[in-house]
Amino acid sequence: MSLIELLRAGLEIIYKRLGSWALLIGLLLPLAARAQSGLAVRGTVADGRNAPLELATVTLHRAADSVVVKTEFSDATGKFLLQSPAAGRYRVSVAQVGYARYWSAPLDLGLGDAPAPAPLLIVLQASAATALQEVTVTARKPLYEPSPRGTLVNVADNPLSAGATTLDVLGRSPGVTLDAGSNLALRGRQGLLVVIDGRRTPLAGAELADYLRALPADQIQSLELLTNPPAQYDAQGGAGVIVINLKKDQRLGTNGSANASYGQGRYGKLAAGLSLNSRGKKYNLYGNYAYADRRNFTDIDFARTFTEQLLRRPAASSVLSTDQVLHLRSHTAKVGLDLNLSKRTLLGAAVSGLVSQVNSHTDNQTQLLYGTSSEHFSSFNDLSTWRPSLTANLNFKHSFADSATARSLSADADVARYHTARRNDLTTYFDAPSQAASLLHGDQGSTLIIRAAKLDYAQPLPHRLRLEAGAKATLVTSDNNVTFITTQQGVSAVDTAISKPFYYRENVNAAYATLRGTLAGTSFQAGLRAEQTNLRADQGPRPLREQHYLQLFPNLLLERALNKNNSLTLAVARRVERPSYLQLNPLRAYLDATSYAAGNPYLVAETTTNVELTHRYKNTLSTALAYARSSQPIVNVIQPAPDGGYLVVSQPANLSTRDFYTLALTAPLMPRPWWNLYANVLGYYNHYTGTLAGTALDRGGFGAELTLNNSFTLPHGWAAELNGSYESRQVYNYQNISDRGQVSVGVQKSMWQKQGTLRLSVTDIFYTQPYQVISTYDTFNERYYTRQDTRVATLSLSYRFGNSKVAAARKRAAGAEDELRRAAAGQ
Repeated sequence: MSLIELLRAGLEIIYKRLGSWALLIGLLLPLAARAQSGLAVRGTVADGRNAPLELATVTLHRAADSVVVKTEFSDATGKFLLQSPAAGRYRVSVAQVGYARYWSAPLDLGLGDAPAPAPLLIVLQASAATALQEVTVTARKPLYEPSPRGTLVNVADNPLSAGATTLDVLGRSPGVTLDAGSNLALRGRQGLLVVIDGRRTPLAGAELADYLRALPADQIQSLELLTNPPAQYDAQGGAGVIVINLKKDQRLGTNGSANASYGQGRYGKLAAGLSLNSRGKKYNLYGNYAYADRRNFTDIDFARTFTEQLLRRPAASSVLSTDQVLHLRSHTAKVGLDLNLSKRTLLGAAVSGLVSQVNSHTDNQTQLLYGTSSEHFSSFNDLSTWRPSLTANLNFKHSFADSATARSLSADADVARYHTARRNDLTTYFDAPSQAASLLHGDQGSTLIIRAAKLDYAQPLPHRLRLEAGAKATLVTSDNNVTFITTQQGVSAVDTAISKPFYYRENVNAAYATLRGTLAGTSFQAGLRAEQTNLRADQGPRPLREQHYLQLFPNLLLERALNKNNSLTLAVARRVERPSYLQLNPLRAYLDATSYAAGNPYLVAETTTNVELTHRYKNTLSTALAYARSSQPIVNVIQPAPDGGYLVVSQPANLSTRDFYTLALTAPLMPRPWWNLYANVLGYYNHYTGTLAGTALDRGGFGAELTLNNSFTLPHGWAAELNGSYESRQVYNYQNISDRGQVSVGVQKSMWQKQGTLRLSVTDIFYTQPYQVISTYDTFNERYYTRQDTRVATLSLSYRFGNSKVAAARKRAAGAEDELRRAAAGQ
């Protein structure tokens, strides 16, 4: 049986399970037979004297919207070869430092009876800045690059990234927000899959935020914010995927870079790092190390009201003032080796680690008022958290031919271990009425181990189709133990009600298939991912829950050029948001004597269907209309604790439904040759239904987000960034969140023949990041106002040393990392 027959048989099986989804895919296959064979674009790059130019960047773009399809370098004779992945209309651009960028006329490749294009002879002209002014204005990658699947953020050359953390850079990216609980959201929606260097990060909430704070932005090459990820990614992440790509030096020989920075807000922030790389024809050995020492503060003012119905005694109110100082010290390191076993076969291995130590001290003053009586007490919480983590990856890839579209096979094996040791001493002094002080000592230990293996296969098919398929198995074990000891009047005892171990086991087995191609001017990507989940949660000897279920996640992406200026993209997908291991963990983490955070072991997975229609005009203006419907959405809430009294808990919970409507406008503009402006406007309507804390919820609200980024390329090696963002008031489940915004500026100077870079940045200049949140239930209300150390001035110096010659392009595939990046880039 041929591959086409196998594919058709597979589609028939899919049809029985998915109905109309498979019918649409089935219609695509015969239509694609009309497409003609794609053709390669060949040519030569030369300068004004007809001398060949080596290592010029030659890029193939879709003519409709200039989306990048393929990039290569010219060889020593100036020649290049670009393989078109599918029939269509394309343009070629060529860039080289010191020369004006070249754009070809549109080329028809494999469409109808169009002949193969003749080899291109491209002559680059010296730029006016070089020829007339003897000043080189060096072009930089735009900070943001939109695509049908999301947005690429080029971090490496951004002045605002110097000395910052990865969390800082994410928080300033278009469509990304961070709430008071350190939960990331993309386009107003929480529930994201975070992938770092090709590996899924299992953390969420505060633990993920701490991890990203410990990862210096100086190690980041780029971020990918994918709202329409393909089936190659785990179905996890109802709102999308954030891909964090770490730097890897592409220069030949032995070279490296070093950086150091110091920032000053209310407290100081120090960071330093070193990266080394040795690249030869048969190998690439690399490693990096970074150290961070950062102090921050969080000040929160609370006002709470408890009804008589809740307390079963007279109604009460409380006023709290909490001041927290945090000290983060972290070490991150990575070492890896890529071996070219043959021209088409690569074997790679990498080991990375992160060790962070967070010490915090929290002062809390609480005033309770009920009837004509009142109480006043103070609490002091000293918390020490130690988080070492270690990950190891072994990857392999083989291409069966030299063509970029040839059959390929890749495999990955990963092991990751995340450990958390948390100790706290919460001391409470009772001033009125006076009584003996109490001490709550907590000792918690958590170990999370993830083992994963995946296999990916790509096969070109007749009629310019491409089939990609793969399988993945993941096994997770999470062991957690805690002991809380209370001491009053010199007597200590274990609090058995909250000192219970928690064990969690999860196994996910997945398989996917994706069909790509082009038909009559419309490119398509149709995929299906199946994930079978087995989980078990136990608290001590008591089993809490056990589940076994199978879910199917189809996705479809259609792109069509209407004319030379306009194109449409339709994306439809189903995704899942499984609770993270921290969200399921019921063990407590106390903030003060009246507040703690805990997980919810009874959380169920949230499923979401996303539909998005995008219109693009001249690749400068993008308008996207989207709708998402979520069942059993997971939300973070603040509500009265089950302990009773005046205790409040912050934890995740399931609601019934969430409907989310968005209209996004994106405009990457160039008002001047030296000025890039990226504007992103998001308007949305959010609606929830459900019941929590005895309160029925059926409410919605409008909101808006605005991001403006200005990037300036200036003479004499200078560059600058001006970044501003604004979030309007919004409704989030039972909460009303006030508006907030920020303005940041950065400048940089290239020195020492472009080997050194000096950067200065100031973030949140007007200190407009503080905000207020109001939670409203029938029996309880809370209002809190939070401030953090967001206004920071940072000075940074980086230096590159070694060979400055970049390696010629080669078909490299470092396991899952490159597979994920290839999937994100599309065809």
